[in-house]
Amino acid sequence: MSIIENTLEAEKLSAALIKKLEMKTAKIGVVGLGYVGLPLAVEKAKVGYKVIGFDVQEERVRQVNGGINYIGDVVDEDLIAMTASGRMRATIDYSYILDVDAVTICVPTPLDVHQQPDITYVESSAKEIAKYLHPGMLVVLESTTYPGTTEEVVKPILEQSGLRCGHDFFLAYSPERVDPGNKSFNTKNTPKVVGGMTPVCTKVASSMYRNVLEGEVHEVSTPSVAEMEKILENTFRNINIALANEMAILCHKMGIDVWEVIDAAKTKPYGFMAFYPGPGLGGHCIPIDPFYLTWKAREYNYHTRLIETAGEINNYMPDFVVERIGEILNNEGKPINGSTIYLLGVAYKKDIDDYRESPVLNIIQLLQNKGAHVMFSDPHVPSFKSGGSIYHGVELNAENLQNADIVVLTTDHKAFDYNLIEDHSKVLFDTRNKVQTKKHSKFHKL
Repeated sequence: MSIIENTLEAEKLSAALIKKLEMKTAKIGVVGLGYVGLPLAVEKAKVGYKVIGFDVQEERVRQVNGGINYIGDVVDEDLIAMTASGRMRATIDYSYILDVDAVTICVPTPLDVHQQPDITYVESSAKEIAKYLHPGMLVVLESTTYPGTTEEVVKPILEQSGLRCGHDFFLAYSPERVDPGNKSFNTKNTPKVVGGMTPVCTKVASSMYRNVLEGEVHEVSTPSVAEMEKILENTFRNINIALANEMAILCHKMGIDVWEVIDAAKTKPYGFMAFYPGPGLGGHCIPIDPFYLTWKAREYNYHTRLIETAGEINNYMPDFVVERIGEILNNEGKPINGSTIYLLGVAYKKDIDDYRESPVLNIIQLLQNKGAHVMFSDPHVPSFKSGGSIYHGVELNAENLQNADIVVLTTDHKAFDYNLIEDHSKVLFDTRNKVQTKKHSKFHKL
């Protein structure tokens, strides 16, 4: 087949798929029904598409098909309505890929024990899709990863089917931008970046998102640009948070209130953007994504010094918090060993139930290693599993507060009763600048 014939065939297939997307007659698959995939699947079903969710966890599949929600950013009633109407269902059987016109990959991309990208979930998903790939189909990778993954990893796997990317099927990358707990921006209204392997791939993928989302769809020239864009977003935040954390450490040594410093700095109407210190970074993105880039940079014989230094500072913050706890207790004539330390919050940020990569897990481990008796309360995380152990929270009440040698606010959930905390804590250490009071005689800030 000539180049012209190839181009005409691709245009014919793309036009047919775009029409189905516009008419809402396309069937769409979502691989991975976690924090990214489930909200995306629900939004696609809500606008009229028939959606099939794929996941290797049978429990998730059972919950979705039963209308049982397990993701905070999904409205319970929406999931119930979509499954009850038949517009959405879930399965562990990848052969149903044969029935879909487009599929989005939303699987985890963690770091391995050597802090290198682990893309085995992406690879296994692509291999399953390749078994059932058919002409005219769209595949979009949304999982955060290093630049080059779509072209160097996903494309070759899919082409093992015998179909050609950009001619027989369409492939693009569009980074997820989920911010759990954000009340202003969600899957529906957050702008989307799309980069396809070819202009036609970009056009088809953009059409799908424009027919689902309210946010702007911004097209870029290649998947690598879109992949790098996502890394830049989170590296920008990682570095600026590291600066705020380093300022907090230095301000403490100098006897200066870092929070007051930041409040003063942000009065400048230009040239300054406020970032805040804390007990460390958490979640699947900011603590992890920059390491994708540092790993990839080695291929080009480049050492990402600033990014790695920022990572070191942020990774040190749980240790710094424990050091501060030790200083505060020492002033009370008590060692960490044998003290009861009450942590308020396990989730990595306020008002969510996500404790992935939460710095609080490290703080708990560090304190326990020093002989402390640690208890915690979190209205969103009543219990959690870490390091093979299951931890159960306690009720936030006056008795538990009074029994603690020190109370440490590690996550500033709105659901916490801060008057109760203030009134009954012997010693209070606020790592989030949430307690705005002067009345507590033994009150400490990060």
